[in-house]
Amino acid sequence: MTDAPIASGPYDVALLTPDEMASADRLTIAGGISGRTLMGAAGRAVAEVAQAMLGGPGGGGNGVRVACLAGPGNNGGDAFVAAETLRCEGVDVVVFSVCDIDRLAGDAAWAAAAYRGSVEPLGAFTGDGCALVIDGLFGAGLSRPLDAEIANLIETVERAGVPVLAIDLPSGLCGRSGAVLGKAFTADRTVTFFRPKPGHFLEPGRSHCGVLDVRQIGIAPDVLETIAPRQFVNRPALWRADLSLPVDAGHKYDRGHAVVFSGSASRTGAARLAAGAALRAGAGLVTLFSPAGAILVNAAQVTAVMVERCDGERDLARHLDDSRLKAFVLGPGFGVGGTARAYATQILKAGRFLILDADGISSFADRPEELFDEALGQAGEGGPNLVLTPHAGEFKRLFPDLAAKGSLSKLDRTREAAVRSGAVVVLKGRDTVIAAPDGRAAINANGTPWLASAGTGDVLTGMICAQLSQGTPTFEAACAGVWMHGRSAELFGPGLIAEDLAGQLPAMFAELLA
Repeated sequence: MTDAPIASGPYDVALLTPDEMASADRLTIAGGISGRTLMGAAGRAVAEVAQAMLGGPGGGGNGVRVACLAGPGNNGGDAFVAAETLRCEGVDVVVFSVCDIDRLAGDAAWAAAAYRGSVEPLGAFTGDGCALVIDGLFGAGLSRPLDAEIANLIETVERAGVPVLAIDLPSGLCGRSGAVLGKAFTADRTVTFFRPKPGHFLEPGRSHCGVLDVRQIGIAPDVLETIAPRQFVNRPALWRADLSLPVDAGHKYDRGHAVVFSGSASRTGAARLAAGAALRAGAGLVTLFSPAGAILVNAAQVTAVMVERCDGERDLARHLDDSRLKAFVLGPGFGVGGTARAYATQILKAGRFLILDADGISSFADRPEELFDEALGQAGEGGPNLVLTPHAGEFKRLFPDLAAKGSLSKLDRTREAAVRSGAVVVLKGRDTVIAAPDGRAAINANGTPWLASAGTGDVLTGMICAQLSQGTPTFEAACAGVWMHGRSAELFGPGLIAEDLAGQLPAMFAELLA
């Protein structure tokens, strides 16, 4: 799913809920741009993408047919404008309307009246001879399951194997959550306007949208100052200005000292993955805190990463006397139990940053309040001191009630978890969501299926730790780490394993700095 180049500021990567998008429309119309102007621009944008899918201008000739499915609202109006634009360009186009066009109102009625081509009832659609279906039935504001007629129509399109271009969002998807409301189109391409919706990036919506085109239709960006959206696509525009990067006159201590806790001698690999990633991702120094029995194993496998003994709370207290130790990773390969809980509490009490993952999260499954109470009391100027990086199973251990609440989207679950825990929560998956206690949230959109392999999450914790050790604010550090992780996977390509990720960071930074 792709469209826009990397943008320049947070509002350029904002996601608007359906209600917020409706506000953007209203504010624009109140400012003097008519709804018809917006609908005309939207429909022409859809027609332009349709022509590209047909092979460019003139590609709709030679007897191929385009079917525009028009709903009863503004999405249907967009479909009528697209149909008329294509008809004027010589494309054989037919509109299949869900209702009699005499029942349309407002701008949709205007668009239907301007269309000079053929209109048939929706039930007449068979898919025969169609080169493209334009889905203009229902947009992102849909809140109820599709009726049987529409569900059967979707199945007809699927059986026919006709490419689908969706207007705004494939019909049957919830724009706020990405949930499938009974049945939904799976589009090859989706055209939306001004800013995307959360449903374009949250699964299963993301898998239904195909390639996403975000088109500008005349809505002024300054309406975002009034709307003040709190959810974003995780792209560099969101956090680039807060990223800490090396400077000419700097030294290694300026770039922060990151610490990763190692597990026992037979479980050291995960910690080394995290430590190596932290060093490559920009931390000036990285130390593995190792139990005595694992020191030789770790020392034999690392070079630039340092190894120090840490066997119990007394050792950790001595290490915490060094104020240069800024950020800690606890959990990968560490083991579940009281030691992990004690270390986490000790680090947070000392006012340091902690990324808690894997065994560290599971250690608090039966007593999450202990962790949350400590985190809620330790937030600093740059945000929370705690970052939690659970996958779905680990999330369920800490937040069983939220995990079970099917009415909540992944975005809303992660936000509630962040408020409850006082942490920045990174709920991993293809649609990783990063949320802060202040309500800000981001949905990640990069990465590859090859990240679904052992150890890649350990590398992610190291990348986040590197940003925190350098002074990047917590939410931005987590977002940056997640994006860098996904981009590094993309740069490597197929066959990726965890050990490959850190090696792609130089190329990733070269892109980012360029």
